[in-house]
Amino acid sequence: MSSGVPAPSRVSVVVATRDRAPELLSTLRRLGDLPERPPVVVVDNASRDGSAGAVRSAFPAAKVVALPANRGAAARNVGAGQVATPYVALSDDDSWWAPGALARAVDVLDRHPQLALVAARVLVGPAETVDPTSLLMEASDPSEVAPGARRVLGFLACGAVVRRSAYLSVGGFHPRLGVGGEEELLALDLASAGWELAYLPDVVCHHHPSTARQAAQRHRLLARNGLWVAWLRLPGPAAVRATVERLGGAAWRPGAWRGAAQALGGLAWVYRQRRVIPARVQASRRRIRSAERRRPTLDARPTG
Repeated sequence: MSSGVPAPSRVSVVVATRDRAPELLSTLRRLGDLPERPPVVVVDNASRDGSAGAVRSAFPAAKVVALPANRGAAARNVGAGQVATPYVALSDDDSWWAPGALARAVDVLDRHPQLALVAARVLVGPAETVDPTSLLMEASDPSEVAPGARRVLGFLACGAVVRRSAYLSVGGFHPRLGVGGEEELLALDLASAGWELAYLPDVVCHHHPSTARQAAQRHRLLARNGLWVAWLRLPGPAAVRATVERLGGAAWRPGAWRGAAQALGGLAWVYRQRRVIPARVQASRRRIRSAERRRPTLDARPTG
């Protein structure tokens, strides 16, 4: 990993949170110890546990934006609009960056102006197990956007560094998707706009998922959003295949069939918003999916 440290004005960290003050404060302590010393913006999704006040008290240097309603993943858009740096590192309230990771990401983004997003290698829990989605990205399109950086069409939002101008130009995370598989639509929209996305294994993020997460609710959102994204952006045959794959995988996940039913309720909205990705992005997606299928089956979120 690069030992260089970017100037303080190059990258900020945006943390989206809701009702997890203890995890949030722990994450902010870790971010404060980074050698890069990035400015931090915390966007609070209408927490009821005093998160915003706790941050203001314990970390007065952090900027806190308290939203009156829960905007889900779109809270990150609010945070990105609050910073003046060209790059934004995304964190959840239970994820943080390894020392030097932001310096490495900024260096690659500076050197490759066509690159909109660097996806990190995410290590999960105290055992630092590599997240299955990171393993899928390691098996994706072997072509490189930059030395050592694989081209991808997906990422984990808790471990991504984005070019602020590119991120905001495509609208950031869609407010209708909430939190759960929201990355796929943004990845496809960035690629459709001509940007590249890359996975860099030496950019490392730590993720200690909260035990308070509800599996059924998460599977519901993943199923619903996966189906919505398929029909919002994929050509007909590909959308049908994605639907079959997602419904087949949903059979053993609690809450997933409820998500599929909710997806049906949004068909009118999907029809109005449908915009098929360009042929070049379709070709890239096929290459990546083909590479992923050659890897042993993993319980991971789709990466595009």
